[in-house]
Amino acid sequence: MALRLGRREFGEHEPVIMAVVDLDPGPEADGAKAAALDRVGRAVADGAAAVEVCLPWEEPGDRAGDGPGEGPVAVPEEEVRRTAAFVAEVRRRHPDVVIAVRTWRHEVAEAVCAAGADLLDDPRGGADPELAGVAARHRAGLVCTYTGRSVPDAVPDASAAGAEGTAADVLRVTAGLAERAVALGVPPESVLVSPGTDLSGDGPEALEAARHLGGLVVGGRPVLVSLSTGPSGSGAPGGSPGTGPEGRRMLAALATAAVAAWQGARVYRVHAVAETRQVLDMVASVAGHRPPAVARRGLG
Repeated sequence: MALRLGRREFGEHEPVIMAVVDLDPGPEADGAKAAALDRVGRAVADGAAAVEVCLPWEEPGDRAGDGPGEGPVAVPEEEVRRTAAFVAEVRRRHPDVVIAVRTWRHEVAEAVCAAGADLLDDPRGGADPELAGVAARHRAGLVCTYTGRSVPDAVPDASAAGAEGTAADVLRVTAGLAERAVALGVPPESVLVSPGTDLSGDGPEALEAARHLGGLVVGGRPVLVSLSTGPSGSGAPGGSPGTGPEGRRMLAALATAAVAAWQGARVYRVHAVAETRQVLDMVASVAGHRPPAVARRGLG
């Protein structure tokens, strides 16, 4: 299936690297805007075709006082203010880059699409039923995510997403979300599906999700995978592959990127852009989708 995101159209064997850019929702966030914009620039220079703007969201338990959140909480109004302005500036500086925003709220989606976002990455798998409608009105793309629950009405729990017994459920739920999005008017070529769990982890759920990723690929929709390493080796502090905890996580993420690429994943949500680019190019050469960059004989 063709993949179109914003102004860009990607071929069947053309992987899309999407660099994660985290925005600080704390009181010093405005002072960090320049640094975040620099990260966008480095990511694009390193080969990212897309960037994803992320801001921590409020969990249901935060409001009720009965559960932990994920770091600092961003209420909708604050999320809109910080994220939409940042998206507008990225669009001004990089008119051709695909801009994604990770949000589950339709209010935020409306603002960031108006500011120039091309793709909405929904981490809660349709918990806000109005989100897909926003994507449709703006002709934006949408990531349909499996959260570990067939009824996406609570905090995401992707721990079950990789289990072999739920592989069919992952396909069924994401396919249902995708079909609903298309029915609402989201361009079919701009709808992606995701297994939800971060494949760079070493827990059983991440390993199983990576192992059975091909089952999601055969569903026909472009598949997005998350491979988090924290700080990127591309211009930010981080360990070299294989050295220290950060380096070992980098190595795990790159190895899993190769596994995902071999199974046919299309979009790679990562921090380590340059390193992931090298891995994907090598896999494409092995698979015969691109010629090797350098061909040498008689070494040794």
